[in-house]
Amino acid sequence: MVRGGGVATRLRLRTALVCAVIAALAMVGTVWALMLGAYPISLSQIWAALIDGPDAGFARTVVVDWRAPRAVAALIFGAALGASGAVFQSLTRNPLASPDIIGFSAGSFTGALVVIILIHGTYLQLAAGAILGGIATAAAVYLLAWRRGVQGFRLIIVGIGISAMLGSFNTWLMLNAELEVAMSAAVWGAGSLNGTSWDQVLYGGTLVVLLLAGIAGLSPGLRQLELGDDVAKATGIRAEPVRLGLMVLGVALVAVVTAAAGPISFIALAAPQIARRIARTPGVTVAPAAVTGALLLVAADLIAQHALPVVLPVGVVTVVIGGAYPVWLIIREVRRGSPGMSRSVPAPVEGARP
Repeated sequence: MVRGGGVATRLRLRTALVCAVIAALAMVGTVWALMLGAYPISLSQIWAALIDGPDAGFARTVVVDWRAPRAVAALIFGAALGASGAVFQSLTRNPLASPDIIGFSAGSFTGALVVIILIHGTYLQLAAGAILGGIATAAAVYLLAWRRGVQGFRLIIVGIGISAMLGSFNTWLMLNAELEVAMSAAVWGAGSLNGTSWDQVLYGGTLVVLLLAGIAGLSPGLRQLELGDDVAKATGIRAEPVRLGLMVLGVALVAVVTAAAGPISFIALAAPQIARRIARTPGVTVAPAAVTGALLLVAADLIAQHALPVVLPVGVVTVVIGGAYPVWLIIREVRRGSPGMSRSVPAPVEGARP
């Protein structure tokens, strides 16, 4: 028992250290984003803009009003996507399970798109539409995947089908919208932090913190569900209510990001697996995934703004960089479970370690 306790303590210390280092790197990237641009800003000017207020002059306008909302949004929304991906990969015990793969991001996009095109709603209406669309999609996927419980591989397959259907519906909506509205929705739909305001950061950040607190409260149940429903029930966990609550919280995190910045792909997919390998944890954990997601989105936004000849939506960068990731992951899981090609693909993916 002492030895096991010592191992657990070392794992927790290593995880905490990794989280601290990744969070520090994300903060460095955020400060760097405040410095770079057509009007360069030094660290002393950033400090003066934050401390001196209006006395800092034009530097305060550049830092506080123009650059800071986008930089802080990348930090917060990246953490939300990473945490959401960790929840779904842990629940399904499958590294391919993420909101953008199994259709929940597409459902949030559909809900927000309906608000944009049909009622030209405000940000709060957009957020409500995204959350309702995501939850409705999650409910449909959950019910269609149910067969004496929800299996991870079945959930992914059903989610991919629902995502394809919603993608077609979203395309139809934009084709039938007014030209200006459709163009605006298409740019936003690529996943963009351009034009992010402090109101979006305030409302979105508050919701993200509340949702992360809810996930933290259910995290003991999440750990037990990783061992299987039978083990979880034997330890007093009500498997289906806990799973459903975690799914709702995970979908809501994605919906908040989608309402503010559009669907940003691959952060939720890649961040949990990258964090697990860096922290060397036995499974996917939410805290390392959240800080890794924050770092990934901050880095992707820096690339989108400053590393290319033209400024691109951050979603384009995450798609280009992350497009090869699921291919590599599928190949890796198939090879791990089957040395040859005689075994079908679903078997090793279903049994994949988190």
